[in-house]
Amino acid sequence: MLTTFIYGAVDIRVEEVPKPTIKNSTDALIRVVRSCICGSDLHHFHNFPASPSSPKQMGHEFIGVVEEVGSDVASIKNGDFVIAPFAISCGTCEFCRQGLYTSCFSGTFWGRGEIGGAQAEYVLSPFADGTLFAVPGITEDSELLPSLLTLSDVYGTGYHAAKSAHVGPGDDVVVIGDGAVGLLAVLSAQQLGAEKIILMGSHKARTDLGREFGATHVVAERSEAGIAAVRALTHNGLGASKVLEAVGYMPAYEQALGVVRAGGVISRVGVPQYDEAPVGMSSLFGRNITLTGGVAPVRAYIDELLPGILDGSVNPGRVFDSTISIQEVPEGYAAMDQRTALKVMIAF
Repeated sequence: MLTTFIYGAVDIRVEEVPKPTIKNSTDALIRVVRSCICGSDLHHFHNFPASPSSPKQMGHEFIGVVEEVGSDVASIKNGDFVIAPFAISCGTCEFCRQGLYTSCFSGTFWGRGEIGGAQAEYVLSPFADGTLFAVPGITEDSELLPSLLTLSDVYGTGYHAAKSAHVGPGDDVVVIGDGAVGLLAVLSAQQLGAEKIILMGSHKARTDLGREFGATHVVAERSEAGIAAVRALTHNGLGASKVLEAVGYMPAYEQALGVVRAGGVISRVGVPQYDEAPVGMSSLFGRNITLTGGVAPVRAYIDELLPGILDGSVNPGRVFDSTISIQEVPEGYAAMDQRTALKVMIAF
């Protein structure tokens, strides 16, 4: 089968490897139908150390059809169409029972250690019952495939940003970042009843989609000019009560600090590319600002988000603006890195 490896910065290769086989009684083998490239994959694309003898398998978002299950798998069967959240979880430990699947005692992530990556023709899933989510009635030619794929990460992550901030009716919300997660944070804030949604982004094709998802205003400026423009749109210029940060770099966090009002909430879901952030008297503490967010337990949100996709009332799959084959994955990374693609889907 074909799978994607990274050998070093900007060194993406698609190579033939043996098809995985069931190892444990709780495993399932999935034939991948759709996968994709994530914005967070670009962190590896830029920074992965040269490793010719131990490359990393890439990809953590996929949907597919179950080909084989281990003897102890109870809720997943051959032929099921499944969504695979980006985190592997046992489904039975204390954190899984609380819905915090990303803190599972036995959990891990696709592409780590001996776990295969999702930008591949087949993936072996540990803990099939606790990880995979079966969706009855979906065929491989369904027009819903792009939207179903977003439930493996970006839609659930954008929703996690809004839910963690307790976005509700009448709220003023700022979303920082016009990538797929930021755009779906806009959609999520709209679904949760926000009255004013200000999207901070500078790529017009993306912010236009953000408007269609529910953004009422777009601010393209950055740094102090962007902060001033956002504050001018809020009540008495005091800032927004809810800020959703979907970038992960320090300038985005600094923008969040600049646009949030006293007593407000900053919800971060962009994977932080820094180890420390201001949380002291002059930043959060003195203004009674709540900092929340974190790694999204997307499996916990599938039950809530799936009905809107199935009935056609929401279409988060619109964030995919390019579709490629597995052989074209290196070009897909380049397109996302060069911002000529918002989010690239891999079709098998």
